[in-house]
Amino acid sequence: MSFKITDKVQWVGKIDWELRRFHGDEYSTNKGSSYNSYLIRDEKTVLIDTIWAPYDKEFVDNLKKEIDLDEIDYIIAQHAEVDHSGALPLLLKEIPDTPVYCTKNGKRILQGHYHEDWNFVEVKTGDTLDIGESTLTFVEARMLHWPDSMMTYMSGENILFSNDAFGQHYASEFFYNDKVDQCELWEEAIKYYANILTPFSKLVTMKINEILGFELPLSMIATSHGIIWRDNPAQIVEKYLEWADDYQENQISIIYDSMWHGTRRMAEGIMEGIRKTDPDVTVKLFNAAITDKNDIITEIFRSKGILLGSSTVNKSIQHAVGGLMEMVKGLGFQKKKAAAFGSYGWSGESIGILEGKLKEANFEVVQEGIKSLWNPDDEAMEECKDFGKRFAESFK
Repeated sequence: MSFKITDKVQWVGKIDWELRRFHGDEYSTNKGSSYNSYLIRDEKTVLIDTIWAPYDKEFVDNLKKEIDLDEIDYIIAQHAEVDHSGALPLLLKEIPDTPVYCTKNGKRILQGHYHEDWNFVEVKTGDTLDIGESTLTFVEARMLHWPDSMMTYMSGENILFSNDAFGQHYASEFFYNDKVDQCELWEEAIKYYANILTPFSKLVTMKINEILGFELPLSMIATSHGIIWRDNPAQIVEKYLEWADDYQENQISIIYDSMWHGTRRMAEGIMEGIRKTDPDVTVKLFNAAITDKNDIITEIFRSKGILLGSSTVNKSIQHAVGGLMEMVKGLGFQKKKAAAFGSYGWSGESIGILEGKLKEANFEVVQEGIKSLWNPDDEAMEECKDFGKRFAESFK
């Protein structure tokens, strides 16, 4: 499958309708995804990126239907991660001497993945490649989200091939931002940012400001995953600047795991206390054992504060909450308040462990945690409501 983007640029990637887990099991892709590869035909012919290795034969076979492979003058490898570079080994068996343009780190990582000494050409920010009527300009984007990442700007067509930045794991046959369901699009875009790019927010701001400094006309942003931004492409850039600035909405998320519903009942009591105190705040409850972890992380990203709950199990916490917090710790959320709660039977260590994990993940623990013996009675439920009330008041 392929489709024409402009007279000179063609999409030659793969839509993966069945993909449900990505990065091993670290990222849920409930809407599928795509691996976007682009073929540029000017006086010179350029291929930007390939696709994931399980589809390498399909990719190369389809590419042969579009062009004689020997006509490809250059390959640009914007990112060495295997969902971008996976078809390179098979493709370069067909055209082994074709120059592969990448960053210095890109060469190192590609060699680490594939142990091949291809015809690498190292580039850095500001380097250009004249391909005829158009010029390609390379922009390094280190740690967005790997050390080797880079973007490529095509003059004339005014397209920014943005690599992972501005993308989404979102499968659609419509390809463009103005053609797809807007609710789905923006939900997948913020999920992508929250779960993948949050740790690099300061770099996101710096890189966007650097690119804006070039004052380049922009007709499209062609991402490596998901749709292409052609209708007001600057809107996703503006969103990234907003999301990178310690983003939060007027929302509190309550996240818990519960053995026999005691901790769940505490969560509901805490929610009631928050709502009575601040009816304007959005409060959401999530059972970490049954709710998609990446969706919870997206809601934490949106939240100004979280309440974290777990029953005590073997002097520790339940694994769904513990595993979630290991994921959250690496994301480096900023300026978010938190507190802990949980039920217990005879030892009650969960509160201290939860507070420790919240602090490790850079949350501001604003009040002492609350615990309830066994299933909370009426008095304990009132204490939970008061706990929620005090948490809501901490934002005033």
